[in-house]
Amino acid sequence: MEGIPHPIPRTVEEVFSDFKGRRAGLIKALTSDVKDFYQQCDPEKENLCLYGFPNETWEVNLPVEEVPPELPEPALGINFARDGMQDKDWLLLVAVHSDSWLLAVAFYFGARFGFGKNERKRLFQLIDDLPTVFEVVTGNSKQSKEESGIPNNKSKSNSKTSESQSKGVKPSQSQPPKEEEDSAEDEEDDEQGATCGACGDSYANDEFWICCDVCERWFHGKCVKITPAKAEHIKQYKCPGCSNKRARV
Repeated sequence: MEGIPHPIPRTVEEVFSDFKGRRAGLIKALTSDVKDFYQQCDPEKENLCLYGFPNETWEVNLPVEEVPPELPEPALGINFARDGMQDKDWLLLVAVHSDSWLLAVAFYFGARFGFGKNERKRLFQLIDDLPTVFEVVTGNSKQSKEESGIPNNKSKSNSKTSESQSKGVKPSQSQPPKEEEDSAEDEEDDEQGATCGACGDSYANDEFWICCDVCERWFHGKCVKITPAKAEHIKQYKCPGCSNKRARV
């Protein structure tokens, strides 16, 4: 059992790393190690749980005795249903509960260490880029952004930009300008260091961005609820901050 032998994650990156390790352990139990997992879930034993650990290992064991426990507990009694269901259906049921547990643990750490709105949003976005345990077990997992390949993402982004420009949308309303070979050094530094004025994340080629014509700050389209389609009809974009200032005046 886990008596907190692993470091307690305190940042978004550390919580996500913890999530990935536990997820990898659960996937092993339900795929490559499934025979061993099946044998350990004896219906004749007491309530058993499937635990995943940050070091990508797994364990079938009794729940902890402390109430409340140090961490959220996985689903109890997964062993009781083993012989009353089709093997595949039983594994999928365990997978669904495993996904729920992984999210519970990740956001438990977020609440415990006071993650703000933007930190919780970033954590969920990182988690959402990975296929769920259920999707992996069913074989319907989709590639994450990291696994899908950077060239494809860039080509999609470029095609959106060129399409927007052909319809009369200003380049500043689609993405931060790309570096030109003859541009000044200070302009290059500004482009490379572009960050979203709402969430603070850095610019990525596969995301739609828009620039405020008043304060000249860049924003993720999703952060300010502007889609590429909406941007095509905006002659002068004002971010929420600049719009509120105008309203107060």
